Amino acid sequence: MIVLHHLEFSRSQRILWLLEELGVPYEIKVYKRDPKTRLAPPALKKVHPLGKSPVITDGALTLAESGAIIEYLVETYGDQAQGEIATLWPKSGTPEHRQCRFWMHYAEGSLMNWLVMKLVFQVIPTQPMPFFVRPIAKAISAKVMSQLIDPNVKGGMDFMEAHLKKHTWFAGDALSMADFQMSFAVDAGLSRAAADGYPKLRAFMQRIEARPAYQRALEKGGPTVTLPI
Repeated sequence: MIVLHHLEFSRSQRILWLLEELGVPYEIKVYKRDPKTRLAPPALKKVHPLGKSPVITDGALTLAESGAIIEYLVETYGDQAQGEIATLWPKSGTPEHRQCRFWMHYAEGSLMNWLVMKLVFQVIPTQPMPFFVRPIAKAISAKVMSQLIDPNVKGGMDFMEAHLKKHTWFAGDALSMADFQMSFAVDAGLSRAAADGYPKLRAFMQRIEARPAYQRALEKGGPTVTLPI
């Protein structure tokens, strides 16, 4: 049986959502973050050397990394899917397949790097440090944010918004595994965006949040995005 090693407030939520959509039997083991460091507990290193989440085990297989896990689950169990979920991996050679592959890589290869950096530089000035160092830390963080991080975050958000003006889902008009991979990144991006910005991205998240499988995943795994990402 599949076992999902799920860390609270983490990328693991998209794997939990996928498992619920596929309707395959699985077990979930929930891990709590350290209340002070907000890092994953050492117990996860007993599952996989990286000590990160998500990680799944399926018989003798242990697999980490969201994209690899999503591809494995769709390849292995997607044939059992019915209706809308049967389109999770678009047919090879089609425009939808190329879009799906692009967004599967874009989520972690481009967007999440800048979102994590934004979080880090927001947190730096709040950390314990000598009082005379704090103004310097704030000034450096603000400059890095304004000149490097924020323009790249905005560029990514604008890029995704423009794409969803032309498509219902990231690979086209049908739900695909790219939407599972992108869901966490979009959610994290919107949590750091202007409240009235990016209506297409917000509509994308609303469509996801309305799905019964997504709601079941939230009940089992807890909220998706908070301060640590």
